[in-house]
Amino acid sequence: MAETREEFMSEPILSEAEYDAITDAAAHWCMRLHEEDCTGAEREAFAAWLKADPLHAFEYEAMLEIWDVADQLPPVATPRVLAPAPQRRGWQRYAMAATIGLLALPVAGYLGWSLGWIPSTYQSFETSNQLRQVTLADGSQVELNLGTQLTYSNYKDQRRVTLKKGEAYFEVRHDAGHPFVVKAAEGQVQVTGTRFNVWMYQDQVRVTLLQGSVLVSSSAHPGDGYRLDPGMQARYKSGDYEPQISQTHAQDADLAWRNGKLVLDNLPLSDALPLINRYLERPALLADNATGSIRIGGIYSTGEVQRLLTSLPKVLPVYLTQNKEGQAVINAIPRDTPKG
Repeated sequence: MAETREEFMSEPILSEAEYDAITDAAAHWCMRLHEEDCTGAEREAFAAWLKADPLHAFEYEAMLEIWDVADQLPPVATPRVLAPAPQRRGWQRYAMAATIGLLALPVAGYLGWSLGWIPSTYQSFETSNQLRQVTLADGSQVELNLGTQLTYSNYKDQRRVTLKKGEAYFEVRHDAGHPFVVKAAEGQVQVTGTRFNVWMYQDQVRVTLLQGSVLVSSSAHPGDGYRLDPGMQARYKSGDYEPQISQTHAQDADLAWRNGKLVLDNLPLSDALPLINRYLERPALLADNATGSIRIGGIYSTGEVQRLLTSLPKVLPVYLTQNKEGQAVINAIPRDTPKG
């Protein structure tokens, strides 16, 4: 059961003005800690404030939720101003403050909704070591892989999901007038109603379409996006001008995670390792390109990928070491030099 503000009330009972002061302080710290010039002394002061009262932590967590909403504001929500457009950091700070104010007042909140500034619905979902199926407020169904985190916001002109990490399979409820947008790393997928899978690891994203159609675009070249038809796949990573589009017959492999399986179809380790690392607490590394060219295949349990890593020397010509940070490093066993 979710905690509420009332659960933190203790003797003496705080006045509304005192509660407002705590909320204001939480908003200040939330914005300040997201600034690049936040000092060590300020962070120490924040830590002391956070420990001073359980209500402080509760209000700060609430502000982090609002920060997520502000960060997801659609581009069309940017106010029209005569002055030059602010930098992203400045706009996010403005959006944060505006969103807090708008959510605080019902009338202002309705105005923010009608202008497309704030969502009418906000949901947050996260998984650790279990698969999970959720229903979004619009009726769309989403299956979450292990270690996945995403949020959903319903704006007047669009439904927006932010995949923060992990992998998700979507069955989107059709609504041609209310597009469904999934933001993943530095790109996005836009649909009206369809079935598709989005896999993300660090800044790498792979979109596999099963039914309907989607538009995939990167932040470097947003435009109208590149259309996928069923059986097609798009890949992009940070800095890509456009996604790489290909026909795929590996839908069973891409969706095997829904049955708790990781399928590696004779892949070079350079391609397989990101798929493996998605399930590890600490990502493994490749020693060099020669190691990355070694191929691996097989079907593995997503709940036992750590065991897969430690067993690699039994099935491949490799050995494991650790770097200074304690990460596993995969090394190819040198081939014997032929005697001449």
